[in-house]
Amino acid sequence: MKTGMPAWAAAILAGSMMLSASAARAEKKYDPGASDTEIKLGQTIPHSGPGSLYGVIGRTQAAYFQMLNEKGGINGRKITFFTLDDSYSAPKTVEATRRLVEQDEVLALFGSLGTGPQTAVQKYLNGKNIPQLLLNTGAGRWNDPKNFKWTTPGLPLYPTEGRILARYLLKKKPEAKVAILFQNDEFGRDFMNSFKEVLASAGGKAKVIAEASYDLTDPTIDSQMINLSKSGADVFYNISTGKATSQAIRKVAELGWKPLHLLVSTSSGRSILNAAGVENAVGIVAASYTKEVGSTKWKDDPGVKGFQELRAKYLPNVDQDNTIAFQGYSQAVTMARILEQCGDELTHANVLKHATNLAGYQAPIFLPGISYSTSPDDYSPIKTLFMGTFNGKDWDLDAAPVSQ
Repeated sequence: MKTGMPAWAAAILAGSMMLSASAARAEKKYDPGASDTEIKLGQTIPHSGPGSLYGVIGRTQAAYFQMLNEKGGINGRKITFFTLDDSYSAPKTVEATRRLVEQDEVLALFGSLGTGPQTAVQKYLNGKNIPQLLLNTGAGRWNDPKNFKWTTPGLPLYPTEGRILARYLLKKKPEAKVAILFQNDEFGRDFMNSFKEVLASAGGKAKVIAEASYDLTDPTIDSQMINLSKSGADVFYNISTGKATSQAIRKVAELGWKPLHLLVSTSSGRSILNAAGVENAVGIVAASYTKEVGSTKWKDDPGVKGFQELRAKYLPNVDQDNTIAFQGYSQAVTMARILEQCGDELTHANVLKHATNLAGYQAPIFLPGISYSTSPDDYSPIKTLFMGTFNGKDWDLDAAPVSQ
């Protein structure tokens, strides 16, 4: 008696196995920067120069991907992450970005920083269909899916926040006299113009009575602050970043000026307040969408615990209350989620697809009630913020969030 599979059945089985293997191979789609074993990502960020305070974003993200790689990577692929220093200089950004695309052949860039530097490479990256994702800038220009579909912002858009701050002010001080310090670039103008538009449209008595600008490379903003304090303003709208923010907060205290101090959310991180002296920051009002990572309120929060575990093991020199580092961690988690959802289709188009369908996703740093709103037709990532007042240790948040 013969045993075993008939020849015709064996042939069918063999053919089916070949088709299945072929189908499995066909399901894998790669653009340069991805393979069966690797995914290449890049960014440019100021590890040196006037914006070096934000270099911790890149260091934190590099540590996060190192940790992921030690655990097996994403869908079995290791992440090769290039975080290049551009010193917040557009020419250096152009040079570094070209290297990432043309030499390192990254699949996507994410988490790069600075309105001016990223504007300098936006057309180049869009021309090559390279995703430029989760930018650490909230300029209104990034919400332009029709003309620049490969570029998405990672922060609340500055015009959105400017409008929210103005509406808050109109409720608190309808006859406010406002003095504005603004960074002399698109960042400063986006925040300022949207704020002024709301005041003008309200038709009330709240007015801007003094303005002063500064350049990122200015060593000090003392003279601007002295002039603003003499204006008779009872509200100070502080549209500054990094070192200038710390200087402005400290100077307000030194001058004995007691305005309602409105600060933009991008500069309300604990490292900036610490540099100013937290006692000088008491009473500052800022819009917020993020958890205060050093607060005992969030010590058992899964997102905060994940960051603190990463920091303790890989970044022991980073302070546990460094909100900027926490932002970097949160973006890295979000980027990893995007790549995980891409599965075996690691193409530029599929990465963009998942990066622009984040609506409803709550990143580790987001306050309860805040989530991404990004969709393929509207790249504005966050449209709701909480207003909060700094008490010297933490932000006392209003009960209800405010929408644009």
